[in-house]
Amino acid sequence: MATTEHPPPSRLRAWMLEGLSDMGKGAGHHGPQAEAAPTHKGQRWWRVMCLTGVDYFSTLGYQPGIAALAAGLLSPIATIVLVIVTLAGALPVYRRVAEESPHGEGSIAMLERLLSFWQGKLFVLTLLGFAATDFLITITLSAADASTHLVENPHLTGALHDKQLVITLLLVALLGAVFLKGFLEAIGVAVALVGIYLALNVVVVIVGMWHVATAGHVITDWTSALTAEHGNVFVMIGVALIVFPKLALGLSGFETGVAVMPHVEGDPGDTEERPVGRIRDTKKLLTTAAVIMSCFLIATSFITTLLIPENEFKSGGQANGRALAYLAHEYLGNAFGTVYDVSTIAILWFAGASAMAGLLNLMPRYLPRYGMAPHWARAVRPMVIVFTLVAFLVTWIFDADVDAQGGAYATGVLVLISSAAIAVTIAAHKAGQRNWCIGFAVISTVFLYTTVVNVIERPDGVKIGACFIAGIILVSLMSRLARAFELRVTHVELDDMAERFVRDMASRKIRLIANEPDRRDKAEYRDKIEQIRADNEMPEQEDFVFVEVTVTDPSEFEAGLTVRGEVLHNRYRVLTVESASIPNALAALLLHVRDTTGCTPHIYFEWTEGNPFANFLRFFLFGQGEVAPVTREVLREAEPDRARRPRVHTG
Repeated sequence: MATTEHPPPSRLRAWMLEGLSDMGKGAGHHGPQAEAAPTHKGQRWWRVMCLTGVDYFSTLGYQPGIAALAAGLLSPIATIVLVIVTLAGALPVYRRVAEESPHGEGSIAMLERLLSFWQGKLFVLTLLGFAATDFLITITLSAADASTHLVENPHLTGALHDKQLVITLLLVALLGAVFLKGFLEAIGVAVALVGIYLALNVVVVIVGMWHVATAGHVITDWTSALTAEHGNVFVMIGVALIVFPKLALGLSGFETGVAVMPHVEGDPGDTEERPVGRIRDTKKLLTTAAVIMSCFLIATSFITTLLIPENEFKSGGQANGRALAYLAHEYLGNAFGTVYDVSTIAILWFAGASAMAGLLNLMPRYLPRYGMAPHWARAVRPMVIVFTLVAFLVTWIFDADVDAQGGAYATGVLVLISSAAIAVTIAAHKAGQRNWCIGFAVISTVFLYTTVVNVIERPDGVKIGACFIAGIILVSLMSRLARAFELRVTHVELDDMAERFVRDMASRKIRLIANEPDRRDKAEYRDKIEQIRADNEMPEQEDFVFVEVTVTDPSEFEAGLTVRGEVLHNRYRVLTVESASIPNALAALLLHVRDTTGCTPHIYFEWTEGNPFANFLRFFLFGQGEVAPVTREVLREAEPDRARRPRVHTG
């Protein structure tokens, strides 16, 4: 195919767009690195678990404090509800997601396959908005909590007092700088960070449990206060169920767990079509991570609720956003507490890196395929700058407050989990698995309820999500509009009959008639030829080949073109094509015919009736509309040399 030549880019532009030509290869449903997947050796599942664990396990840095603020004395009971939902709800859902999308596409790709046309694209864009909310708030919230641990450290609190916003912005900027230089996910670093962090938390939990056990009045005081405040066990459970949505941050990490599937080694006999070992080991990864996190959530919520005064959890308190660090300093001394702070800051910062990597993998997976991203969106560095600036804005809006960002983070997490639950419910229904379908439907209902309650009580999350959705859709539609006249055809293939038609025409003058198929009877083709001859004053001895394009899914942006030849009514030669857009398909066919024959083809149209603007909208949305001028414009964009450009005639 002919393409427009551009002048050599500047050094800065070349550096910013480095790797752009390779980014989309093999994207499909397998992401921008799909072609490399078959040669990727992979890692043992427990090592990859640490990669997703920097996101999942790092929430221990702030989850106990948020739970205490949300549920008060009921925090341990509400956390048990969270654990039940995790093990009986989220875990089965994502084990099924791992089966359905073994290349790391996740639940969004599952729903994309179930929906088509524009409603499917808009639905995916909406989910991408919430995914962007999830990942970006992971970056800003983790950086904010890391700065909290730094500022509240007894050795630094005097020097860094009131500097939390500045420190958070510096951490976000440092994260962006690392990605601008070039970031490779180091599983070894993740293993070290997670191993040290979990080991330190085990020490804190054991010491905390020891103090609870040796100070008998602590449990007595807690149970007495619970009874006085809530009455009986059933009321406590009911209230815990009501406040549970506020603890939804503890469900984060499952989407990341599926996204890292391509890194799992699996079995030697695994293939990309049937990676049985990878699926099995990913299920182990998800289950082990969920069990470990569940044990820590219950234990940490218990000791923090019983050992930390309630006022310390509130804004300005020493345990706000750092409950376990408070216990580490209080019961193990400032030296151990400082080591714990350093470990927490490191894993929280690395959680932001994991989220940034997720964003850079997610957006190029979908938007360029939809034609809804500029060309530079395939390159890493421009997207890093965009995401970093957005993270700056979010940090400034929330004033680097961990508690204030909790609602937005929970909304993103819950929307993705709810979409995953709905996706596996539909998949089970299509597979005829009635019991699984009912079970997943119940889980979907629970997560939808949790999402709605979270949105009602903390609307900041849906507001931020709505901003991301509106921004993504607006930019996507503008990009699609700007790229509407691209060729949008990756390759052209002709069957044997079509090849014969083209070779025969090449011996004379190649004349094609664009025809909108209707009844396809003899009269239709006879009348069309007579009309074209009359409009263009052509002699009767000229012969033609009809080209008929049937629009399949107009929301698709680019695909290959298969051309089939047939003879109708023992007289009329017809080339039939299926494509998302009529003008782009015709332009691609003309250029292919020119390149294979060395002759300049001519194509004949009739003008489309109706308002030109309305016809352009029909082309933009449905791939039809004003075909003749748009075909000519696509050809002009694809072939800058007017002398070599196929001829377009309209009468």
